[in-house]
Amino acid sequence: MQNPFTLSFGKKPIQYISRITQTSEIIDQFKAETPSNQIYMITGVRGSGKTVMMTSIGGEMKKDPGWIVVELNPMRDMLQSLAAKIYSMPQMHERFIKAKLDFSAFGLGVSIENAAPVTDIEDVIAHMLKQIRKARKRLLITVDEAVNSENIKIFASAFQIFLREDYPIYLLMTGLYENIYELQNDKALTFLYRAPKLVLEPLNYTAIRKNYMDIFGIGMEAAGQMAALTKGYPFAFQVLGYLYWENRETKSVNDILPEYDQYLEEYVYAKIWSELSELDRKILNEMAVSGESKVKHIREKLDMKSELFSVYRDRLKRKGVIDTGQYGYIKMALPRFDEFVKMRQM
Repeated sequence: MQNPFTLSFGKKPIQYISRITQTSEIIDQFKAETPSNQIYMITGVRGSGKTVMMTSIGGEMKKDPGWIVVELNPMRDMLQSLAAKIYSMPQMHERFIKAKLDFSAFGLGVSIENAAPVTDIEDVIAHMLKQIRKARKRLLITVDEAVNSENIKIFASAFQIFLREDYPIYLLMTGLYENIYELQNDKALTFLYRAPKLVLEPLNYTAIRKNYMDIFGIGMEAAGQMAALTKGYPFAFQVLGYLYWENRETKSVNDILPEYDQYLEEYVYAKIWSELSELDRKILNEMAVSGESKVKHIREKLDMKSELFSVYRDRLKRKGVIDTGQYGYIKMALPRFDEFVKMRQM
């Protein structure tokens, strides 16, 4: 039997713990007769399962014959790409021909006799959306790893127009928190500010434990120790499972910790660390070395005023590095990140 865990980002692994509540929230809202939201943004730290969740939702919607699902690459001309993908669908292509819609100006099909070609890409998509509405279908667009780029801005501005025209169009985007935050706060895209933002929380501890118990045939206590080592971080759940599967006959969980740390560093932690400011790192260094978690004590040791510390605490929380769930305390949110930070001091 092949290893049921994976080290690949984005691809839905064989062993996948779904986020039932959050996934159902989006699907139920989109499928509602009169949805109050036609946009959702999924955000979280690297390796938190954003892409997998988006792919899972897209897959569920594809099963419904009343939905068309299109994934767009944010690095390309998104409007042109959207038009091309819709036109390539046989059931929609036939409707465009019957409606005598000439999209040849954009390389879509051939010119149609006695039909004036549509020469604006937004008009092309508007005509397509009218046909989708006539077919009693809805269109879901998914965009992975959105950033505040020119492509996204142009697409989002057009999407807002389509929403105002009451077309059956829906959008699901993923992105790192800081990128989504920047996008939502762009003055030209204020409508995105009101879009619901789902911040992915750690996976359910009980589900992780049960998964390890079933896969490895181990007891609740041993599986619980493994689950604790992941802190609910989806990528860590995959890495630890992958390494234990490969070494389960010869090594204990403690024996594979050095390799576990190495994978976390090389795949995620080094990148996260490179994006932190000097003061971000000072706070994390203090937490890792001293083991202190009380905000007041950390702030005093760093000689930081409360107002300044609050700014950096919020920054680290947005980046998914610390957990601020307990009032007056902060702790590392990522598994063995304190060990990673301490190693940076050597």
